[in-house]
Amino acid sequence: MAVSLDGVMVPMKDGGRAQKREQAKAQDKHTFGPAGYQEVGCGTLSFYDAEGDRLSTVHLGRMPEKHKATLKDALSEELAAVLGRRPELTLVKLADGAKDNWSYLGAVLPQGIEIIDFYHACEHLKAAFDAAYGENSSRSKAQFEKYRHLLRDEHNGVEKAIRAFCHLRDTHPRKRKLATELAYFRRHRHRMRYAQAQAQNLPIGSGVVEAACKTLATQRMKRSGMRRRQGASHLDPARTPPERAL
Repeated sequence: MAVSLDGVMVPMKDGGRAQKREQAKAQDKHTFGPAGYQEVGCGTLSFYDAEGDRLSTVHLGRMPEKHKATLKDALSEELAAVLGRRPELTLVKLADGAKDNWSYLGAVLPQGIEIIDFYHACEHLKAAFDAAYGENSSRSKAQFEKYRHLLRDEHNGVEKAIRAFCHLRDTHPRKRKLATELAYFRRHRHRMRYAQAQAQNLPIGSGVVEAACKTLATQRMKRSGMRRRQGASHLDPARTPPERAL
């Protein structure tokens, strides 16, 4: 069983876009970006068989609210109901590296296996090599491909990536991006044991919750000219009840 959390920004009808633009302009800041937008929080609870094939998913969505508080409560209730009936299930916590995700998944939920979405890990991997060798340079691409496979398929892949970043940081001490990416990998190294996870047929990608963000929010609220009214908080997603999921 895998639990995931993510969010997507959507335009709000009463989001104060004009006022935020004026405030930014008065403070001599950029006047572009997601002014007048708020975040839709999405959560998923997915069930897998012993071979790692996904069987079904419970989808949850909530907006707008700070730190996804109500969404997290609902997701915790769903998880508790399932574990109350099936305590033997292996719990996997899967998300990108956002601090708010892991302050909930890691500290609030029951103990489980924590995994950073492999695609997001690869984005940071590429950013480090681009910083060292130049964005999309041939050498950067070659090193990225090499270490992407090491990270995914070797049991000590994350340690090899960290050693490579340490060498690059020492070779290019003035490139702060390298130090940033090295810190990211060190902070999440215990969540990047992808070969071990695959050996147990566990998911290593958070595509399920990212798809939920698309179907629950993006496709419904980000079409041309669409804006959501402030205060309309509950999304009414299609949900698979835990009884059917099990």
